[in-house]
Amino acid sequence: MAQAQSSTRTTTVRLPRRIYDEAKRVVNKESEGASRISLNDLIVAAITSYLSVYKRRQIDAAFAGMAEDADYQKEAELLAEQFQYSDWEAVKLGEDNLIGEPEHAASSSR
Repeated sequence: MAQAQSSTRTTTVRLPRRIYDEAKRVVNKESEGASRISLNDLIVAAITSYLSVYKRRQIDAAFAGMAEDADYQKEAELLAEQFQYSDWEAVKLGEDNLIGEPEHAASSSR
């Protein structure tokens, strides 16, 4: 039976000695406990974490650009105006739920 091709890639990484030594200490310390971690696992986790931060920064930068976009600002104001009444209704319903039964419901049931 043919073995499925792995979805991983092999690469060579050159690390400064200080970072390598510190990473090895982490791996050795973690290996003493219940969880086993390899240097490869640590590097994959570090790159995954970095890429997550990188993506978040890209999203934040896109939203920051929207703050400077006059067309977007006009559209946002128009949408806010269009939903102003329904937003008010939603807040009112939320307040009624916090207080309990709304007054109009209490008076109509008697």
